[in-house]
Amino acid sequence: MDPFTVSIIVFVLAIFIGFEVITKVPATLHTPLMSGSNAISGITIVGALMASYSENFREVSVVLGTLAVIFATINVVGGYVVTNRMLEMFKAKK
Repeated sequence: MDPFTVSIIVFVLAIFIGFEVITKVPATLHTPLMSGSNAISGITIVGALMASYSENFREVSVVLGTLAVIFATINVVGGYVVTNRMLEMFKAKK
């Protein structure tokens, strides 16, 4: 099979599996799990940086790699903001 076709199949399957997993998580666990996903987003940033230096389809890989870095960075920052808000809820009130 063509590597591009395999990549598209894996991508589509990841979307469906991710959607099913996220919809099954109860609301009380969603915020702690989002906090834990920051580490995964950090790995995504490294992978996006590596993908942006691909020799094949140079222009496309740079654009998609840059977009991936931007979106993963937004996810990391958002995760830390949500985690901070969650931790503020448990602090003792003065």
